[in-house]
Amino acid sequence: MSGIDETAHRVAAAAQTSGRTIAAAESLTCGKLSSALGAAPDSAHWLRGAVVAYGTQVKHRVLGVPEVPVVSETAARAMAAGVRELLGADLAVAVTGVGGPDPQDGEPAGSVWLAIDTGDRQWARHEQFDGDPAHVLTMTVATALDMLLTAFDKDAN
Repeated sequence: MSGIDETAHRVAAAAQTSGRTIAAAESLTCGKLSSALGAAPDSAHWLRGAVVAYGTQVKHRVLGVPEVPVVSETAARAMAAGVRELLGADLAVAVTGVGGPDPQDGEPAGSVWLAIDTGDRQWARHEQFDGDPAHVLTMTVATALDMLLTAFDKDAN
């Protein structure tokens, strides 16, 4: 089992124990994050779904991202809040960034914004991942899953 699969299993256990549901909004990962969550145990009980908002207009129209660069903290936070509300989840994770090899929105390849929205709290994180696009995507999914675990830990305390 890969590290991502193991972490997704831990997210599944946390969701089941807490009785909370999860939604995801993803751009650069284009479904890889929701696939990892969906493959985890009993996901039908705790995973509400995901929106793969690869196109800029989808981010604006579906998830309520304001007219800002889509590779930004503001966009990641809006994506998380938008998907949580849209899918009726207790908490949501969002990822947006530049897989590479070229820059976007003035951000270099490997620049990634991630956000969590719990309804009561929201936080975002920026990462600069080095490597080819496949490595950037893998690191983004792993980091998003870690952030979900942190969200469950923060709610338990």
